Amino acid sequence: MKILQIFQAFPFFDRTVDKWATEARLLRWLTFLWLFAGLAVLFSASYPVADIAFKDGMLYFKYQLAWAVIGLLMFNGIVHLPLRFMLKISPIFLFIILGLLYATHIPGLGTTRNAATRWLSVGSSSFLLQPSELIKPFLILQAAQLFGNWNRTHWKTRTFWLVVFLLVLGGILMQPSLSVTALCGITLWLIALGAGLPSLQMFGTAALGTCVALASVTFREYQRRRIMSFLDPWQDQAGDGYQLTQSLMAIGSGGFWGSGFGLSQQKLFLPIQYTDFIFAVFAEEFGLFGGICLLLLVMIYGTIGLSVAYKCKDPVIRLIALGSTSLIVVQSLLNVGVATGVLPTTGLPFPFLSYGGSSTLSCLFIAGLLIRSAREMSAAEVIPIARGKSGNALKTKRQDKLGTRRQFS
Repeated sequence: MKILQIFQAFPFFDRTVDKWATEARLLRWLTFLWLFAGLAVLFSASYPVADIAFKDGMLYFKYQLAWAVIGLLMFNGIVHLPLRFMLKISPIFLFIILGLLYATHIPGLGTTRNAATRWLSVGSSSFLLQPSELIKPFLILQAAQLFGNWNRTHWKTRTFWLVVFLLVLGGILMQPSLSVTALCGITLWLIALGAGLPSLQMFGTAALGTCVALASVTFREYQRRRIMSFLDPWQDQAGDGYQLTQSLMAIGSGGFWGSGFGLSQQKLFLPIQYTDFIFAVFAEEFGLFGGICLLLLVMIYGTIGLSVAYKCKDPVIRLIALGSTSLIVVQSLLNVGVATGVLPTTGLPFPFLSYGGSSTLSCLFIAGLLIRSAREMSAAEVIPIARGKSGNALKTKRQDKLGTRRQFS
C-alpha cells in the first residue's frame, strides 16, 4: 500500500487527468516526452566525459535522473495548487532567491567555473545551486501579477517592483551571464507587451536593454572575442572558435538520418557537450530529421502554450501562461542558435535536455505553471472580487459546475 501511494505521487499516475482541459493534457504528455528524451540524449552526450573524468560513465545521468525525480514531484504539486496561492507566496521566494543571487559574489560562498560565478556550493563542491535558474518561475509569477494589474496598481508599487526586476537582471549580469540576463529581460518584456503597456514605454525599454547589452560587450573582453569568433570561427579553430567549429562539425557529420544513438564521435572533442552544446550531439546522432523533429516539438509546445494564453479570461493567468511559454521556447531557440552558429556562443542550457539540477527544477516548475494555467482556463472563470490599494492582493471566486465550491486540484 505504501509503495502504491509513493507511485501515485508522481504525475503519470494522476487519476484526475481525464477531467483536465485538452491543452493541459497535451502539455503534460509533451513535457514528459521532452524530459525523458532529454535524459536519453544526456546519457549519450555525457557518458564518455564522465567515464574519463570519474571512471563512471553513468555519473551525470544518475545525478540528472535524481533531479528529474525531485522536479517531477514538485511539478505534480504545482499543477494541483491554485495559481492564486502561487501568486501569494511568489514574492517571498523571489526575495529569498534574489538574496542567494547576490550571495554568489561573497568569497567562500560563490563557485566560479569558466570565469563565471553563478553557483552556490551547498555542503560539498559537487552539490551546486544556480540562483539565476531558480529565480525564473518566480520572476514570471511576479511580473504577471504586476503587469496584469498595471492600471490598478499605485505608482509607488509599480516603481518598487520595477526596481526589484532591475536588481534581478543586474545581479545575473554581474556574474556575468549576459545570455541569462537577456533571456529574463526578453521574458519580462514579452509579459509587459502581452499586458498591453504603452508602445512608447515598450520601445524605450527595448532600447535600454540593447544599450546595456552593447555596454556589457564593450567592457568585457571575453564577450568581444566571442562576437568576433562567431563572425568567423574558422579563423581561430584552436582558440576562441573551437567550440563553435566543433559544434558545426558535429551537426554536419549527422547528415540527414544521423550516425545513430550513442555513436557521436564529435562529443569526444566538443567542450561542454552535455550542457550548452548538447543539441550538436543530438543533431549528429539523429541527423537533420531528428533536429527537425525536436524543433517541431518545441514549436508545438509553444503553439499550445500560446493557445492557453489566448483562451485565459483572467489577465494575470494569461500572462503567466505567456511568460512560461515564452521562456521555455525562447531559451530552446537560443540554445539551438548558438549550436548552429546563428548566434554568438553563450552559456544557456537547452530545457529538459542539458545537464543541470537547477535548470531541470526551474523548467519543470515553469511547465507546471503553464499546465496549471491551462487547467484554470477551463475549470473555472476567475473573477477578481477584492484588491488592496497596491493591486497586489489577488482574491478570486470561481463559478463553475460545482457552484461556489472552490477547486484546489
